[in-house]
Amino acid sequence: MSNVKLFEVATKNKMRFPYRGSISVEDLWDLSLTALDSVFKTLNAQVKQSKEESLLSIKTKEDEALDIQIEIVKYIVSVKLDEKAAREDALDKKEKKQKIMQIMATKRDEALQNATMEDLQKMLKELG
Repeated sequence: MSNVKLFEVATKNKMRFPYRGSISVEDLWDLSLTALDSVFKTLNAQVKQSKEESLLSIKTKEDEALDIQIEIVKYIVSVKLDEKAAREDALDKKEKKQKIMQIMATKRDEALQNATMEDLQKMLKELG
């Protein structure tokens, strides 16, 4: 089932997720990764319990709802992990860029210090 379809089913059926009582699908986005993992573990325990109680392998509506809830939690966790990785990557790039800029400034300073007196005087005249 596609992600869009998962969320469509969840919102149409007003699915609630077990977290400090019950929360809605949109509330899941506000949870930390640790809290989402807790929700996942609760749902997973419910799936295991429902499989243990039945001798038949017939999926009930409750089983299907649990599967959808688990997939939604997995999707949200994956999106949050991707966003976290992107933020960390952007921070790394920013730090590298700043370091390169500092090195460039140092090299410019070295070039100025190594310039001859005549070159320095020319530069001063050009600046006005």
